[in-house]
Amino acid sequence: MLLALDDALSTAVLAGRGADAEIFGVIDLTSKIEARIGAISLGRAIQFVANASVLGYDVRGAMVLYGLPGTPSLRKWDCDRLWAQYGGALLQA
Repeated sequence: MLLALDDALSTAVLAGRGADAEIFGVIDLTSKIEARIGAISLGRAIQFVANASVLGYDVRGAMVLYGLPGTPSLRKWDCDRLWAQYGGALLQA
């Protein structure tokens, strides 16, 4: 069942990779405050969260919101898995 949920999530994310997304819960480690990140594409949001720790951000509590209200948010581990699995395909429109 978990594999089916992962496949459904992956399919939905790939289909909507160009849709607008918002990122919340990213902490700038220099200033210790939440970073304000404007609306970006879902694919770029996943890329950012998956790689932000090397840029000086704490993303352990990050959430990527996208799609219609009620669509489950993506957490750090979702972004890590999706970026590792699909990488650059998430950035293609």
